[in-house]
Amino acid sequence: MTIEPSASLMLSVFVQGLVLGLGLIVAIGAQNAFVLRQGLRREHVGPVVLFCAVSDALLISAGVLGMAQALGNSPGLARALALAGAVFLAIYGWRALRRARVPQRMEASADGQGLSRGAALAQAAAFTLLNPHVYLDTVLLVGSIGAQQPATLQPVFVAGASVASLGWFTTLGFGARWLAPWFARPRAWQVLDGLIGLTMFTLSALLLRHAWLQ
Repeated sequence: MTIEPSASLMLSVFVQGLVLGLGLIVAIGAQNAFVLRQGLRREHVGPVVLFCAVSDALLISAGVLGMAQALGNSPGLARALALAGAVFLAIYGWRALRRARVPQRMEASADGQGLSRGAALAQAAAFTLLNPHVYLDTVLLVGSIGAQQPATLQPVFVAGASVASLGWFTTLGFGARWLAPWFARPRAWQVLDGLIGLTMFTLSALLLRHAWLQ
């Protein structure tokens, strides 16, 4: 008999996916700078945002489903991956706190020759799929953490992480004109990295607790 999860539990899992997704995606990088540039130019913003968000959702889903299948008959492996994920999150959090100590900025110029829709999507694909970190973060890390959830809650976790990606890219692309001065301020990134660091440590502690109770 399958027990339906409570609304509060579903919300908790959704928020975990949302927070983890935001923590991993909100950083200075080529993909974010490209989306910001397209937003500043107001050029193919919708297709670029949609491509990046859908790509993330597919990678997250593949990671969670693949990991869930691999861990289904191996509780020992599930615990080992939970512990490894906790360590990774702690290291990620530590690095974010280190970044918070060093002023940095992200600027994307709106100058230059315009791109066709095909060229813009090709660049978005390159920034998204040719980055090795996307597979480590989105597929392996998010997948292994999402796979720790009960089967009935895994889609909720995927939804939370996917909404984080969609919300971030939408804000970055369509809010570029308003956000660009904010992204150019080193202090803003220091505060953001500080919050990301503390969030990652919290998620690491939750994952350690989950591994301990398995």
